[in-house]
Amino acid sequence: MFVEENGQALRATVRGREYYFCSDTCLQTFVAPEREVIRLRRATVLSFALGVPALVFTWLFAFPGPIPNNLVLFGLATPVQFIAGWRFYKGTYHAIRARSANMDTLIVLGTSAAWLYSTVVTFATGIFPEGTYFEASALIIGFILLGKLLEHTMRGRASDSVRKLLDLQPATARVLREGKEVEVPVEQVQVGDLLVIRPGEKIPADGTVVDGHTSVDEKMITGESMPVEKGKGDVVIGSTINKAGAVTIRATKVGADAALAQIVRLVEEAQAAQAPIERLADKVSSYFVPAVVFVAVFSLLAWTTIGGKPFLYGFTALIAVLIIACPCALGLATPAAIVVGTGKGAENGVLIKGGENLERAYKITCVVFDKTGTLTKGEPSVTDVVTLGKFSADELLRLAVAAEKGSEHPVGEAIVEKGENLGAIPDAIDFEAIAGMGVKAVVGGKQVLVGNRKLFATRGIDINKVEPVLAKLEKEGKTAMIVAADEDSSGVIAVADTIKPEAKEAVEDLKKMGLKVIMLTGDNEATAKAIASQLGIEEVKAQVLPGRKAEVVRALREQGEIVAMVGDGINDAPALAEANLGIAIGSGTDVAIETAGIVLIKNDLRDVVASIKLSRATMMKIKQNLFWAFAYNTVLVPVAAWGSLNPILAGVAMALSSVTVVTNSLTLKRFRLKK
Repeated sequence: MFVEENGQALRATVRGREYYFCSDTCLQTFVAPEREVIRLRRATVLSFALGVPALVFTWLFAFPGPIPNNLVLFGLATPVQFIAGWRFYKGTYHAIRARSANMDTLIVLGTSAAWLYSTVVTFATGIFPEGTYFEASALIIGFILLGKLLEHTMRGRASDSVRKLLDLQPATARVLREGKEVEVPVEQVQVGDLLVIRPGEKIPADGTVVDGHTSVDEKMITGESMPVEKGKGDVVIGSTINKAGAVTIRATKVGADAALAQIVRLVEEAQAAQAPIERLADKVSSYFVPAVVFVAVFSLLAWTTIGGKPFLYGFTALIAVLIIACPCALGLATPAAIVVGTGKGAENGVLIKGGENLERAYKITCVVFDKTGTLTKGEPSVTDVVTLGKFSADELLRLAVAAEKGSEHPVGEAIVEKGENLGAIPDAIDFEAIAGMGVKAVVGGKQVLVGNRKLFATRGIDINKVEPVLAKLEKEGKTAMIVAADEDSSGVIAVADTIKPEAKEAVEDLKKMGLKVIMLTGDNEATAKAIASQLGIEEVKAQVLPGRKAEVVRALREQGEIVAMVGDGINDAPALAEANLGIAIGSGTDVAIETAGIVLIKNDLRDVVASIKLSRATMMKIKQNLFWAFAYNTVLVPVAAWGSLNPILAGVAMALSSVTVVTNSLTLKRFRLKK
């Protein structure tokens, strides 16, 4: 839990920013989550390893050996109380220093009262009524630790995301030194170095092409699904993939200044800035704890002074108040619902990383979708075959497929894939790939050209009759290729990144839920608006680079929106981290999945809707659980203070409240995620 800055609060500096915490446990969870999970796991195992035998020896049968049963129970419960439960004592100490009260305070008061009462009964018989609560104190600590462990285990870690981002960078680079290629570690590349990149290799640094021509797959950085043609003077981005030809580039940005390093920095900063939300239980506890302590002490003083009762009568009432107020049900209220809710999500292909992300999904007001690979399939495919000459659509496609068979360009591969069901494809001879323009080949004695306007302009071929078709298809955001046979422009084949079949339904459902839907992409504006119009998305932000994506999300948050960002690519990682909630497509990159709070395993966009609906149902259960937990305390604390509740019955009532909370949480299993 974060607290306001004051001289007594614990503090930690992360990446130049100072944070304040109410306890050492919260601080360690924030700065070293991996170590905190290991410590939680050990403490949880210890609690149940000793707490379960204590339960057995209390309620089923006594310890069969010569040692008195109460002494055995003392030996089992004490390590749990002061080793596994030590974090709660530290948390209480730091909370008091920070002049606040939290769940740790309640846990310490209740379990310490139960343990202390039981210890007095064990070693000083006759002072208090018989009956111990060793098993209650041990298992309360165990269950609360289990809830914390479950919550921490699923959290994404910034270190993992950053490591996977850095793994994308090639390890070595070929540098031209004195006219010779020298292979050096990428860390030794300097601004101004000439680098040689062959087909299929990753580009080692940001730079400018000085020689050669190629197409570069920049999808991992820009989100653009189509490879980008690069020639002399064009800018290339480090860690993108050189697809076609060999090129020589001059390095312009290296190390921390490179595009990939900037993305790493953005992910680190955005994740560091996301403070864990303050639990409702902690908020209420800050008022509830002082009230409970006041009532307990008042009952002791009232009975011994005004009521004229013996001290032990008043002290028994004090113990009963503290036991009945022990937050067993309160500690289970949130984790019990979270365990069932996240389990239900996993059954339906929705991986929710902990209760914090459930709470965030519940509050979402705006859903921002990346386009490429999220709303669309992320790979080109043929969408239109338009004939304008003597060939039928299938015949035109056969000619194009035959000509493109030798091409390694993604557009050519999409055309070849489209023609897989056309039967026998004629062979092509004299194939030639013309960089940045298209291909030519001889098919069945015909000179076949497949390419863009530039290809036909260089050969003086008239394309006026196909121009209206080209303009229409390009307005729809498609890449249009002219097909000509013997210098006759016979038709057009359009290729585009197509919309996922369930995308429109998902967008419609989100809008019905009252959520704002925005599309965010690095693609050009024409393509973006064409896709958005098909999906029914009114607000589009196009030509947005990775750094700007995070800025756009930040701007929406500053406007008061609670933002969910849905993406799949490396370029989405900063925006996923910057958003209140990141939702990653399961087929996406490891970096996006690590950065996000929710992962859609089935790659089904309708699960965005399902995850928000599930979060709303789960949060409703958590609120119901908290109501019942506090209602039970509110009703029975006065009864205990009045002296009408034996501490043993207080322990039973405490157990019943936990059963109520768990049973209510289990009703989530009946929740159906309708699509």
